[in-house]
Amino acid sequence: MNTTAMSSRPTGAFVGASWAALLVGAATYQVGLWNAAMQLNEKGYYFTLLMYGLFAAVSLQKSVRDRLEGIPVTGIYFGLCWVSLGLALLLLAVGLWNATLASSEKGFYAMAYLLSLFGAVAVQKNVRDLARFKDEAPQDGQVNDL
Repeated sequence: MNTTAMSSRPTGAFVGASWAALLVGAATYQVGLWNAAMQLNEKGYYFTLLMYGLFAAVSLQKSVRDRLEGIPVTGIYFGLCWVSLGLALLLLAVGLWNATLASSEKGFYAMAYLLSLFGAVAVQKNVRDLARFKDEAPQDGQVNDL
């Protein structure tokens, strides 16, 4: 494991804020879809984009972190992560551009989507940092000389 990319334990406030960003962003986006005056297939399109975007963002964050820590990640997978995230954002932009929604509604969906992606990346980072911190913590009776 690469020790030059040493992480510190995330604070409770950052962990809470990360989860709040993810939950508020995703819930707001989905409540907006629920109340939208659009056909069910359009709602399905935007919901699928949210799920695809969240997966792509978390996968990219994990791949970047793996590379920083010296864990092998193939170039093809790393490239696919970038393409997937870009494609999710492009599909959202095209969908909103062509949607028969007010500009304020389009902005609402875009901001809730981006907040969700940010929250997902931050939560993944915190999960990884907390797991690493737990692994490095002294075990029963061990002394950790840092």
